[in-house]
Amino acid sequence: MSANSAEPVGQVDVVLVKAGRTKIRYAAEVLSDDGSRITVRAPWAGAGVRDFGFVRFEAGDVFTEHYWRERWYSVKEVRDAAGGLKGWYCDVTRPAALSGGELVVEDLDLDLWRSADGGDVRRLDEDEFAESGLARRDPAAAAAAMAALDELEALARVDGGLESLLA
Repeated sequence: MSANSAEPVGQVDVVLVKAGRTKIRYAAEVLSDDGSRITVRAPWAGAGVRDFGFVRFEAGDVFTEHYWRERWYSVKEVRDAAGGLKGWYCDVTRPAALSGGELVVEDLDLDLWRSADGGDVRRLDEDEFAESGLARRDPAAAAAAMAALDELEALARVDGGLESLLA
């Protein structure tokens, strides 16, 4: 059974933190939690349309989001209002922490996009990552973040690679 068809088992607030401040907070249905990976589903939580040029996130889009307690990334399957797959948006983050009713994730600026057909795989925001100063403040975390981005890109370039993380 895919995460998109799973029955919800509760609700959490997803809290995305960046540079010590809450970037966004939104309610999500918990689809599963196996102790290592937490999977939630939520509608697009941004204000209005976010047009990246290669994909648009807009009202009606549904995100099935996979967070790990030991991995330095999250993977978000993005579908339009009709259920069509747009692709996967991956955030490089510190490992997720679930506490009470909050799923807290620290965004480390690096992202990766893979289109539904696999024809478009792109690394995003490497300039923001460099400007963040993480490499200077916490070299081990910066190295883990870069390794996570490399791992995600390698998986995204193999047919079924990202999906294998979500099975």
